[in-house]
Amino acid sequence: MVEERTPSAGTTEADPAEESVRRSSKQKAKEEELEEELELTEEEINAPGRRWYFVHTYSGHENKVAKALRATIERMDAKDKIFHVVVPTEEEIEIREGQRRTVRRKLYPGYVMVQTIELKEGDPVSDQIWHLIRNTPGVTGFVSSGSQPVPLSQEEVNHILRAMRAEQPRVRIGFSVGQPVRIVSGPFEDFVGTVDEIDTERGKVKVLVNMFGRETPVTLDFLEVEKL
Repeated sequence: MVEERTPSAGTTEADPAEESVRRSSKQKAKEEELEEELELTEEEINAPGRRWYFVHTYSGHENKVAKALRATIERMDAKDKIFHVVVPTEEEIEIREGQRRTVRRKLYPGYVMVQTIELKEGDPVSDQIWHLIRNTPGVTGFVSSGSQPVPLSQEEVNHILRAMRAEQPRVRIGFSVGQPVRIVSGPFEDFVGTVDEIDTERGKVKVLVNMFGRETPVTLDFLEVEKL
């Protein structure tokens, strides 16, 4: 006789369909937040009376902090004092195990950018904003000089947001000039050589391969080589 097993009290079986919907919703929310960040106009970014600050967070908690801070701003009706919360990221093409995939990489792990009114020492409204942000779960403090938050320069802000909006993704590869690599496909498959040049714009690498007793340069796609 086969005993029918039922879930013990207090436990539930995860529904794969529900879990998929949950993941999809989270991904959609992240994409919407990113789209909002990328659509900031020059007027909003550099508006008079507003400054951008770096807020330090626990590593890996950047998105959670940004979400919690946005919720707090909404709840406290502080949109007229805290204007934007941005997790600086850039699009990157990652080459791994012969596969090319596009990912978004955090430009400053452990940091979130916040645009607020200019925070002035001894100003009650500034103190209120400082405490609201500082008391957000996951926040460990502002980038500051002593106890005074230090705003980013206009040039720094524009540089960061330009990187986020770059049309051409950066390419991250697992090798550098002078490193030995193995060719994994094409007519030179299984040859071992040394990286001589890297062209990230074209996605090409020049490898010096020993053929017939002398080094011969071979130009390959990033996907055709792997680090030894």
